[in-house]
Amino acid sequence: MGRSRPPRRRRHGHCPQGDPDGYRWVAVRHADDHIHIVATKVRGDLSAPRNWNDYHRANAECARIEREWGLCQVARGDGTAAKPPTRAEQEKARRQASPLTSREQLRTRVRQAVALAGSEPEFFRTLDAMGVLAQQRQAPSGDILGYKVALPDDTTAHGEPVYFPGSQLAPDLPLPRIRQRFPPPSHHPGHDPWHWATAALDDLPAALLTAPDEHAQAHIAAIGTLLDLTPALAPPGLINELQRAADAYERATRSRITAEHRRARALRSAAKTLLRQPPPRDGAAFAMLLSALTLAVIAAAHWHQARHHTQQAEAARRAHAHLLTAYQTAAARPLHQLVQQAPAPATATRHASTLRHALPDHADRILTDPAWPALTATLAACEAAGHNPTALLQRAAGARPLDDAHSPAQILIWRIRRLTYHAPRSAPAASHLAPQPTRPHRRRR
Repeated sequence: MGRSRPPRRRRHGHCPQGDPDGYRWVAVRHADDHIHIVATKVRGDLSAPRNWNDYHRANAECARIEREWGLCQVARGDGTAAKPPTRAEQEKARRQASPLTSREQLRTRVRQAVALAGSEPEFFRTLDAMGVLAQQRQAPSGDILGYKVALPDDTTAHGEPVYFPGSQLAPDLPLPRIRQRFPPPSHHPGHDPWHWATAALDDLPAALLTAPDEHAQAHIAAIGTLLDLTPALAPPGLINELQRAADAYERATRSRITAEHRRARALRSAAKTLLRQPPPRDGAAFAMLLSALTLAVIAAAHWHQARHHTQQAEAARRAHAHLLTAYQTAAARPLHQLVQQAPAPATATRHASTLRHALPDHADRILTDPAWPALTATLAACEAAGHNPTALLQRAAGARPLDDAHSPAQILIWRIRRLTYHAPRSAPAASHLAPQPTRPHRRRR
């Protein structure tokens, strides 16, 4: 007598109500905040289970239970996360007293090589300079189809290097995907790349609100390229924190939305050009860049959250926390120097009145900001150069709302400095005119 088909599965489908031959399972609660569910993989009638797509169905059912019972809702992925290290890789790293597995170390180094390189040959030269073993996969025609990488000290029992193809490091690290992110050779900024990169970052939060999703995803990925570069640009005391920010943000660079990378070439080009010109020694340019990065990263978190990319949004928020810590350290010295240049009390009082007139909705918060004395010094210096403080404040605040800024006074300082960079100085008689900054390079749209 043939076996009858089991009743139609509902929800997850492994144990439908009224099916005596469904999976046998047990739930074990060994902590206050979670349970473990263990199920057999053979039905009671010894028929084979229907496991097709069971992970996604189980994931959806867990999400439903979390909502229905008011439980903590776990951030769920969309299949674009990097492949995690295996248990064997983790145990090997533990035996070698390494905090990261070889796969994780290689993922970071390859991402940094992509950020540092401006072309495919330079990418492989950069990997070699980093001490990474790289082998190229070639077609019979000689064209390079792909690559694989290994660490010199990660070997098999026979002493052979353990290689990982780019596709096993992250979904965006196969060679064809990497090629999409190299800027054309003729694309380069005109003057100071630090101000140019900061200007591109300042434009991003507003652009994410209106750009098509494919363009926005490309800009969000380009932020990751700049973050991968920051450890190489930073002073020693900031390297570790910025590396943590880059590692955290890596998950935010990918989603199911296909990025149109050509739309983000301006920011990628600006990022790579930073390596050719070190920042000024006073640290202000680097602090200005990190300030713009913190706002761009939190804007990326909001963008992902609005599209229910929960893992990506959480990754961007973690990166923002590390970036904010690095920024506060980087900004301490240049802000202290500005405070030392604070104007006389009468001038500071006059600038407070100017602030209330220019930004009435934000004035109280800015006046109680610890960085207000540094902002008065900035306004006084701009006024002495012939600029209109009221116009500068309004333009700086109009670039993006200040409501979610960690320090509105600091944000205004860096925006005003960028607005007046290479701006023509107005004559005192014409100081009522709004300054018109000259950008080093026109961004491509």
